[in-house]
Amino acid sequence: MTTFVITVPGTFVTGITDTSRAALEGKLSAQHTDVSESEGLDLLTLNDDDTFSIRLEVDATDRYEAELEAVGLVSSALQETGYSETEAPLGSPAVTGIDSDL
Repeated sequence: MTTFVITVPGTFVTGITDTSRAALEGKLSAQHTDVSESEGLDLLTLNDDDTFSIRLEVDATDRYEAELEAVGLVSSALQETGYSETEAPLGSPAVTGIDSDL
């Protein structure tokens, strides 16, 4: 099994409040651990134009599985925080780090 750091970009069409941001970070914090923290990566980067990047660690057998899981986790967390797919559309995920036991 390999640990991947996956970056999922997106845009908050309706903006995001500090309360919603904290709730979103809380829901995703378990997926932001050793690898990403040791590299100094923020869990959520929010830009002035309401675009964002979320960086998660996912254990998977390959890149494709890791990207699918990361997008699923981000989508679920956004929905639980009150954002629909149209209010916070996601872009294509990208592998931004790999930690393997090989």
